[in-house]
Formats: sequence, structure tokens, C-alpha cells
Amino acid sequence: MINKNLNNLSNSAFVENKKTLKCKKGQQFIIEGTPVNGLFFILKGTVKVFRTGINGREQIVRFAKEGEIIGHRGFGTEEYYSIGAIALQDVVLCYFSKDHLQKALLENPKFSYDMMLFYANELNRSESKVKSISQMTVRERVIDSLLYINRKFGDIRGFLNFPLSRKEYADYAGTTEEQVIRVFSTLKKEGLIIAQGKKIGIINVQALKNEISEHNFYLDS
Repeated sequence: MINKNLNNLSNSAFVENKKTLKCKKGQQFIIEGTPVNGLFFILKGTVKVFRTGINGREQIVRFAKEGEIIGHRGFGTEEYYSIGAIALQDVVLCYFSKDHLQKALLENPKFSYDMMLFYANELNRSESKVKSISQMTVRERVIDSLLYINRKFGDIRGFLNFPLSRKEYADYAGTTEEQVIRVFSTLKKEGLIIAQGKKIGIINVQALKNEISEHNFYLDS
């Protein structure tokens, strides 16, 4: 969305004042509860987006990769970031300040229109996910998590191209590490997945899709 509008914005302060930032693996660059001062465009690497839930438990909202935006949900509507973001590997970010972004939206109708469509699509995905997750069993939420990682990152040599810990799967699925281990064990016995340490391979993607098809698994990319 920002990429495709760069030609229209090439002479604006928005582009001229962008900053390139580098974050090491494990470095947090958005702290939940701090003032919103801009948004980040991922040029390289993968990021974990999370928020703090009940009793201080971390809930992973999504994983973001090259070409995606972080911090946009607080822009224009909230004074503080409702999420935190951590680099899962060395990351290169392009930072756009809130003030310059607001000015660019006022000066460029095409950019404003594309941003409006982007937010409408984000809202649709978010509402669909909340509805689906509330109706899913633990097994279905874990399967949804596996399919989400498969859709987003693909696989390499038979394993998902984005190894996560059992805790990270649990934090994304909204369940416990013990329950994830239990579901993975059952899926292995059923011949639907294979596992080697943190590496997970999906043997039968269609069978997993069929299990949660009524929840519209494909709405959350």
C-alpha cells in the first residue's frame, strides 16, 4: 500500500523524512502503552506483534514479514500503542512519523483512498478472526495456527519455513503450551503432521483445512 504510492509521494516530506532502522533479533521496537509517534514498514525480516492479556500473559496477535506495516492500528485513533513488536530475526524497518503521514494523507487523495481500503480490509479480517476463534475448540485453534504459518511463510524441505516454540503456538492460539503439545501429539498419531524439535511439517494440508473450513480459515493471512 505504501510501496505502490511511492511514485505519487516521491517529492513529499513523507518520503524525504522517512528513516531506516535496524533491529537485532530479540529487540523490541514498539512498546505497548507508549505514545503513538508513527508506523513501521518492514523492509527485511520477521516481527512478532503481541499484546498483554489477563494476568500479564502475552497474546501473539500476528507475525509480520517483509512488505507489511506495524503500528498502523493505533494511528489516528489512539494516543498509545495497544501492541508491542519484537524482531524475531535481524530486521530492517522504514519508519514514517505520525505528523508526516497525516500531512501526506491530506495532500494525496489516492494515498488516502488506498489507506482507507487497507483499514477496511484490516477491520474485516480482525472481526472475522474474533468471531471464528470464539467458536473454535482448542484443537481447531491449534490447527488454525499451523495453517496460518503455512500460508504466510510456506514450507521448505517438508517443514514450515518459520519454526516456532510450543509456547509461541500457544500464545497465538490463545491456549496453553501443554494443550499445544497434546494436540500436536494427536495430529502426529493421525498422520497429519510430523515434528522434529521446533520444526513442524504438515503432511495433509487439505485435511486440516477441512477440519476448520466452517470457520473460514482463509480470512486471516
